[in-house]
Amino acid sequence: MNTFSNIKELVATLSREVNLLSEMFKKRKSIKNFQYDYALDLVDNNDKRIKYLLDREVIRQNGSNLEIDDLFLQFFEQILNANEEVNTSYINENIEKIKQNIDYFLNENNEQRKYNYLREIKKTLRNVGNITLRNVVDLKRNIDNTFKNEPNYKNKIAKLNNLDNKRKDIIRLIEHTELLLSNDSITFFKSATDEELNRIVVLLKIQLQKCTHNLIEIEKQIIDFLNQIQYQNTVLEKLRLIKYLKDQFTLETSTDFKAVINNNNAVVFEPNPSYPLKLSLEFLRSDEGVYESILKISKQMQSAVKTSLTLADKLPEEYLKTQTEEEIQINLEEVKNGFVASSYNLLDFVSAYQYPKDVSFEELVNIYCQLVSQFEALFEISDKYQEKENMEFATIYPK
Repeated sequence: MNTFSNIKELVATLSREVNLLSEMFKKRKSIKNFQYDYALDLVDNNDKRIKYLLDREVIRQNGSNLEIDDLFLQFFEQILNANEEVNTSYINENIEKIKQNIDYFLNENNEQRKYNYLREIKKTLRNVGNITLRNVVDLKRNIDNTFKNEPNYKNKIAKLNNLDNKRKDIIRLIEHTELLLSNDSITFFKSATDEELNRIVVLLKIQLQKCTHNLIEIEKQIIDFLNQIQYQNTVLEKLRLIKYLKDQFTLETSTDFKAVINNNNAVVFEPNPSYPLKLSLEFLRSDEGVYESILKISKQMQSAVKTSLTLADKLPEEYLKTQTEEEIQINLEEVKNGFVASSYNLLDFVSAYQYPKDVSFEELVNIYCQLVSQFEALFEISDKYQEKENMEFATIYPK
């Protein structure tokens, strides 16, 4: 067997054959085999490139079919988090490896070799956390896939029970790991004063705690799935028995079928009520896809009935004549300039000012308030008050 001489050659090969390996990885679970002729199309009909991969056991050939080698397939699945196999032996092996390296570390007197053992322990601790998390994720994915996609009833129960045993194995390994971090190796963690090691241990404890919480939810999910399967099986058995009695024309005489139906007020066969959801105006204004959705719905709801539009009567001539309406506005800027140049207080000034139109007392009050609010910086407001028509006004002079 030819092997890759270095990392550079391996990475270059995977990069060159990325199209072929990508297609083979996508179809790794397909019922149809990956044909050799199809692989030739992906490597520009260069047979030497396929032979190169076969010689280095990146892919394997079985007759006219090709498939990715198990080693590379496992590597791709783990890196892409697409692995479906829950393998607790990896965790157990890493725990044993940690225990061995701790013993080596405590027995060693040479500082360089002690450091090598410490580095190996830190690497293995990181692996334990990552592998445990990955196993928990794979376990949950496998449980969902088994319940939803396994058509065989007996196999579905058997697989769920086996996955539940995997869950128990992971729990036991987590307990062993926590025991290793707390009691068994307390001498090592006291003697190996390393900042990175402390961070790794804290992170590992957090990961194990997260895994424990997820495993509790997984246990509930497995129990719920098994109960659903048992309930469905019970219903199916009853339906088969009813079908058998019906085929034998003994359903009414062998059971109280009619009495049960008459006393049952279930609305299973009633149409489900629909409750229209009214969208908020804010959502209709802000969401970009609303207009496209309205157009699609409008096309689907187009009516085949063509309605004729009635014409309105002709508008009378008087409505078409232009009319002008004049409105006299009071220029507050001019009023302010006149007040600043005067020596009156503001109330007396606005009362005596010559406006371009007749002004009521309410309008005078509005002019007074508008001047104060807009030009307050130009006015000096005193503590004295004036009274006019039962209303008090602050005495205001220009600065």
